[in-house]
Amino acid sequence: MAYSTKQQQAILNCLKQRRDMPMSAADLAAELRQSGQPVGLATVYRQMEKLEAAGQVHKVNTEEGAYFQYCSHPEGDRKQDCLLLKCESCGRILHLDCTQLQPLYEHLLQEHHFTVDHRRTLFSGLCEACAKKERKDGEQ
Repeated sequence: MAYSTKQQQAILNCLKQRRDMPMSAADLAAELRQSGQPVGLATVYRQMEKLEAAGQVHKVNTEEGAYFQYCSHPEGDRKQDCLLLKCESCGRILHLDCTQLQPLYEHLLQEHHFTVDHRRTLFSGLCEACAKKERKDGEQ
């Protein structure tokens, strides 16, 4: 990203600190205000659009609304395929680099003329810790 404002950097740093937890624009604005960096909600949305377009954040659409999460790809590698996994129990979103879905994406394109937007695709299930807890609770 060629040009970055102080507010944009503050938002990005806030997302980096909570890299496994998605944040809404309202959560981001509140957290920034709490840390002494006043920023308006409209500014947060505007900066999130720019950061998403640059590949620095993921926009995750849920039933509760849009959430944003830092994308941990190294600079210059932001267009790499990402796989996002959301734990239905704890809410954590795992950012994963995995090429195993590429054959499925190709199949959907060739056979069904559908292009998957991997940056916005979200798989739901249980993370390892929650699955273990669920199995343990089921044994009792």
